[in-house]
Amino acid sequence: MSRGFVKEEDQEEAPIIPPRAALPAGMTNYVTPNGYEALQQELKELEEERASLDNKNETEKRRAAGVIDGKINLLKERISSARIIYPNEQPKGEVRFGAKVELKINGNPQKFQIVGVDEADVKKQKIAFVAPIAKNITGKKEGEELDFRLGEENRKIKIIAIDY
Repeated sequence: MSRGFVKEEDQEEAPIIPPRAALPAGMTNYVTPNGYEALQQELKELEEERASLDNKNETEKRRAAGVIDGKINLLKERISSARIIYPNEQPKGEVRFGAKVELKINGNPQKFQIVGVDEADVKKQKIAFVAPIAKNITGKKEGEELDFRLGEENRKIKIIAIDY
């Protein structure tokens, strides 16, 4: 049948579902206990949002429900693949997943925690374990110095403190 004979409201496009934070293919989805709780809370909020959709405009409700359902499906995939790593079980004095690390980068102090991709938030000083700097310092010990290439620039990093 020609598209010319289809009602306009039947021609709606599939909703665009914003992707979750990138997790490289084949990479384990590590999360901290707090990160796992945040994923569970996000799922609860999305389910509540879906339950409270306005029934007045059926087309808008269907579109909104499609977006929410897409987000829920992506979130459920992330939750089901999550592997919780307990920071207090990590080797002390060595940078591992969940570590709160204090560094000097080219002499400038920096602090951050290495977390899962869904938890990463630079404003909260949390970086994903797949970030280049996190990969570079993982396995290093307090007091170690190393070089970190950032594009054409080479930065000197010294690990000052590690805490879990």
